[in-house]
Amino acid sequence: QAVGNSTEGVSCRTVHVSPVSAPTPHQGARIQLSVCHKLCYAIGGAPYQITGSALGFFLQIYLLDVAQLDPFCTSIILFMGRAWDAVTDPTIGFLVSRSRWTRIGRMMPWIVLSTPLAVLSYFLVWWVPPFEQGKVLWYLVFLCLFQTLQTCFHVPYSALTMFISSEQRERDSATAYRMTMEVLGTVVGTAIQGQIVGGANAFCKAQVVDEPGVFNASASPAGADANVSHACLDYTKQAYMVASGVTCAIYVLCAVVLLLGTRPEIPSPSAKPLSFYRGLKLVMGHGPYATLVMGFLFTSLAFMLLEGNIALFCTYSLSLAGDYQNILLVIMLSATLSIPLWHRFLIRFGKKTAVYVGVTWAVPFMVLIACVQSSLLVAYLCSVAAGASVAVAFLLPWSMLPDVVDDFRVKNPELQGHEAIFYSSYVFFTKFASGVSLGVSTLSLSFSGYVTGSSVQPPLVDFTLRILVSPVPIVLIFVGLLIFRLYPIDEQRRQGNRKLLRELRNKQPDSETDSMETGTVV
Repeated sequence: QAVGNSTEGVSCRTVHVSPVSAPTPHQGARIQLSVCHKLCYAIGGAPYQITGSALGFFLQIYLLDVAQLDPFCTSIILFMGRAWDAVTDPTIGFLVSRSRWTRIGRMMPWIVLSTPLAVLSYFLVWWVPPFEQGKVLWYLVFLCLFQTLQTCFHVPYSALTMFISSEQRERDSATAYRMTMEVLGTVVGTAIQGQIVGGANAFCKAQVVDEPGVFNASASPAGADANVSHACLDYTKQAYMVASGVTCAIYVLCAVVLLLGTRPEIPSPSAKPLSFYRGLKLVMGHGPYATLVMGFLFTSLAFMLLEGNIALFCTYSLSLAGDYQNILLVIMLSATLSIPLWHRFLIRFGKKTAVYVGVTWAVPFMVLIACVQSSLLVAYLCSVAAGASVAVAFLLPWSMLPDVVDDFRVKNPELQGHEAIFYSSYVFFTKFASGVSLGVSTLSLSFSGYVTGSSVQPPLVDFTLRILVSPVPIVLIFVGLLIFRLYPIDEQRRQGNRKLLRELRNKQPDSETDSMETGTVV
């Protein structure tokens, strides 16, 4: 496949790939990425966040008030879906690492083949089947299927970070582009789902007033209460289907841009294949990686609890049912605008400092939002501030993971094929934590007496929601920051690793990379 010159003057020679060989990289070459390449690469991260934000913010309330499942069944679906999603990540990571080189690389075939089936299964998650018996199984099957197919997209895409350039600075820059686009993807996902469904709810409210004979009860701000007319419930179901259809179209478009606009992958040198179990043992035994994963596990769990319960909290605790979709949108917009600022901050003060400052920024506002009874102004203020911390939660893990991978390379220069294991293992822990947070929070609502389909909830539900969006996340944040004190990769060590890796690449003879065996891992 012939690749032309980039806008920054970096040329790629024509590469011919056979089933048993891979492109030959120039050892020690400084691969610079044009703005176009970075943007196309970054756009590929949007589908994961668009669908993830829709599922994270709206799936719980959709299952409770539109599909009208009881809280216990909802908690099973949410937990099992995320748990299954977590289990598939190491498995897909292993399969990706063992796959062969093709003319479009090793990662791209997974992305291309998984996209059509992923969008179909995602659409069916938001469709209410015309039967009651087996409805729980329907959502569980299609949610797990979508999570599996999305993993086939996201794990190769995440590992692609290590292969678009050999330079840390270029990878960090591409990661900043990617995080900006991913947070923008959460804005798009939140806007599509929130505004379309919110429009349906507003229409139902208007019809209740104008045509009480047709809509003979008030509509729920989250979907349809049990006392809402059948026509209003059907209208809300259609709104969810329209939103999912728009999301599916954007998913496909982003995958096409990623495929056509991303620089070809830089292959690894020829090496003996690294087995999954040995690779997993070595990766998890690497101290900086274990510390990084555990630290972000707790901080991510804090934000996931907030994400999963914010719609219910705005609806039933703050009495802001008609504004919750706009509050979510403000959070994501604030996060998107904060990404470039945090990128500059981490360049100047270091990534570890950025974690401490960025994550703790949200704590005072978590306390404030839990103390107010109903104030739209305070809700928007807290949303803007929370968005800045959400930006750090998005940016820093994916910016720090390449540093850990480089540190592992320095200590194990003879090993190849571990990159996908690093990324898939991290995603495994974060997704499992997400499943635990959703399952526990939904069960907590069940124990507190949450009534499915009712617009009025018991006082204990309000108390439970306030606990889930403030005290519990704050405790998790401080536990995560205490773990980060043990994280050993500071700026001095990071720059030292960068120098050692450059020397290592320069020492490798070109003859070692003239061909690659079919068993070589990425």
